[in-house]
Amino acid sequence: MQEQSFNDFLGEIAPRGRTMLIPALLEAQSAFGYISKEKATEIGNTLRVPLADVMGVIEFYTMLYSEPTGETIIRVCTSPSCSARGGRNVHKELLHQLDLLNDGPTADGKYFVEEAPCLGLCDKAPSALVDETAVGNITPENLLDPQDEVTTKVYAKDPVITRRIGKIDPFSIDDYLVNDGFLSFPNAIHIGPDKMVECMADSGILGRGGASFPTKMKWEGAANAPGEQKYIVCNSDEAEPGTFKDRVIIENDPFSVLEGMLIGGYAIGASKGYIYVRGEYPKVQKTFQAAIESAREKGYLGENILGSGFNFDIELRSGAGAYICGEETALFESIEGKRGFPRLKPPYPVTHGLFQKPTVINNVETFANISLLFRIGVDAYRNYGSEKSSGPWLFSLSGDVANPGIYEITTPTTLRELLEWAGGVKDGEKLQAILLGGAAGKFVHPDQLDVRLTQEDARAAGLTLGSGAVVVLNENVDLKQTLADLGHFFAHESCGKCYPCQLGTQRQAEILDRNLAGSALNGDFARLEDVGWTMTDASLCGLGQTAASAVLSAMEHWPEEFGAEK
Repeated sequence: MQEQSFNDFLGEIAPRGRTMLIPALLEAQSAFGYISKEKATEIGNTLRVPLADVMGVIEFYTMLYSEPTGETIIRVCTSPSCSARGGRNVHKELLHQLDLLNDGPTADGKYFVEEAPCLGLCDKAPSALVDETAVGNITPENLLDPQDEVTTKVYAKDPVITRRIGKIDPFSIDDYLVNDGFLSFPNAIHIGPDKMVECMADSGILGRGGASFPTKMKWEGAANAPGEQKYIVCNSDEAEPGTFKDRVIIENDPFSVLEGMLIGGYAIGASKGYIYVRGEYPKVQKTFQAAIESAREKGYLGENILGSGFNFDIELRSGAGAYICGEETALFESIEGKRGFPRLKPPYPVTHGLFQKPTVINNVETFANISLLFRIGVDAYRNYGSEKSSGPWLFSLSGDVANPGIYEITTPTTLRELLEWAGGVKDGEKLQAILLGGAAGKFVHPDQLDVRLTQEDARAAGLTLGSGAVVVLNENVDLKQTLADLGHFFAHESCGKCYPCQLGTQRQAEILDRNLAGSALNGDFARLEDVGWTMTDASLCGLGQTAASAVLSAMEHWPEEFGAEK
């Protein structure tokens, strides 16, 4: 039955060619547990992709397997947040309990265990993913017998983006409609595409994916680009350690993101949208796919939407385990059925994006903000945030904080005020540091807590908000271990396309490991600086350019941790 079902699936997707390669590989793995050479050959022949390319894609993505796995796959998170809370210890205990020396399948094939670099469950650290069940505060026992999935708390003094969370059924489009849903799109139709781009400029809305790029510039560039076929892409490949806000938005309010994509499509003249969701987010995928289907049934996707003459539809694509695919051009490559290698720029996505067509790509929180903007208008939108960081902003708080979760900020707030709002450091412990902006961010020293969480204030302080991650570390956390975890994360996630990042992340990890083991060599401090700045200046994309940011900031604040004098 599985064989027939899989063959039927291949028959359906065959006309679409290579762009369906990763969906086909994921389908094969779901049906048979792994992708044998025979299945890889069959998929390649069906989609007209050389076997060497098929195998190259399988080897690139960590969630694709060419060897047998197990009936149950357990992915234990060992990101800095989970490692600091005992994730590595639980992983070792689980291997011992299952009589495994290393990651892999048990002898009877019942379990397959592996480390995962980040699962977006940082507020419930240490965490794991057991097949499709997210488990928090893990032990070997609850991993072998997982129960209910984790839930994330949302905090807002003036809820705007998060106003529907906990109040509506995310699978009910009627609930969304009753709570001011699909009011933004008619407003957009009324003012027209040209005026919409003006509204984007007047609102000052910035992207929420990490780079804080002016959204207006993307929309205007794609709208003015020649060509009939254009695309809207939602980046839901949220893999930055410490960040989980996009997961919470879609799991609780998916239609707000869908409506934002619909508005974007109308603004630039796109008839097709894609949402790319990381493979480690199965619940997000199910929730948003249901939203797509409901929107089609109600006439909010498809042809002649609301009698406007505008046609637009959305397709969901799953990632397969690659942090680099959060980089916009690597994400395009993945949708196109390739390894997630970043492209050289220029040309830029607004003229040569997905399938080399004009493309606007924004992240989940940005599209939710777009829905808000076109519902309440420019003036009301600018009442939130600051002059140069307009609108509400979401922050993911995790680590040694009393009340981890998502925090919505609608007025300028300092890091100290945010920490106090979250109940301070857990158990009354002393604060050692805060990792702001995730693995690609920087460490904040306790004497820097009065910086306001706006783009302009963060830049002035030499910091970055990134994608809104705030990881709190108390005085008992081994900072050397955290730095080594960061080093291993980037060494694991470097795609290897450019030499500075490929080699630099490996050398950085080796030096940090020596430092952790107490066997640092003379000159390692200078070597670490040299490697870090070389990656920063010479890497092709944002991964390599920020792979040393946290380490370099730690070297500045705590040189004694590296054997140097203050």
